[in-house]
Amino acid sequence: MQRIRLRYTKRGRLRFTSHRDFQRAFERALRRAEVPMAYSAGFTPHPKVSYANAAPTGTGSEAEYLEIALTAARDPEKLRALLDESLPAGLDIVDAVEARTSGLADRLTASVWELRLDGVEAADAERAVLAFNSAESVEVQRMTKNGVRTFDARPAVVRLEAGPEARPETQSETADRPTDRPCAILRLVVRHVTPAVRPDDVLSGLRAVADLAPPVPAAVTRLAQGLFDEETGAVTDPLAPDREAAGAPSADPTAAAKAPA
Repeated sequence: MQRIRLRYTKRGRLRFTSHRDFQRAFERALRRAEVPMAYSAGFTPHPKVSYANAAPTGTGSEAEYLEIALTAARDPEKLRALLDESLPAGLDIVDAVEARTSGLADRLTASVWELRLDGVEAADAERAVLAFNSAESVEVQRMTKNGVRTFDARPAVVRLEAGPEARPETQSETADRPTDRPCAILRLVVRHVTPAVRPDDVLSGLRAVADLAPPVPAAVTRLAQGLFDEETGAVTDPLAPDREAAGAPSADPTAAAKAPA
């Protein structure tokens, strides 16, 4: 049995697809591409697909990961191209490697996010970020199926930085939504902890400590996720160990994102 690990994106309007929506679209793509999938046993067999740490509905992403099991060997790059052609634009398969190591999920310990705040002045964002970073704790609330939960979002945040104000004619190459007016840009590096601290929790924290409330919902894009390197401050490519084990060349350097200094 061969295992293939894939990196895929959620761009543009497709950021509003739920994880269940993506699962259905991906399983249809597997059938269209005639991928020799391994199936589970039991009364309702389903393709052996393992999803890792999917982004919340409504957020874009350049770095989502999954693993599939095949009954026959396939070239990872050819398989990637076939699956990419079988998925709608915006759900793009951008990388593929044969799994030669264990523990992909264990290597997803941190994420780099970009938050675009339309209608927020850069100076206001900088003051809010300073207040957040200076706080020893930032309590936020989230509605769960068991009711409202209160937790401290501050320890999970490795870096939070306000970038320069974006003018209408500019936009990030990797963000999934352009802006038609000035906006502030935040770069966030957050550890994957329990309970999970999401970008909207950090926005709630900015509102709590600095009364920062964007007039419209933030456009949020995950730029990278992987193992956080304590020495370099980088979130590294989680597929790199598989490439190294196979003696393959390194991936595009944009697959790993440097944490803001």
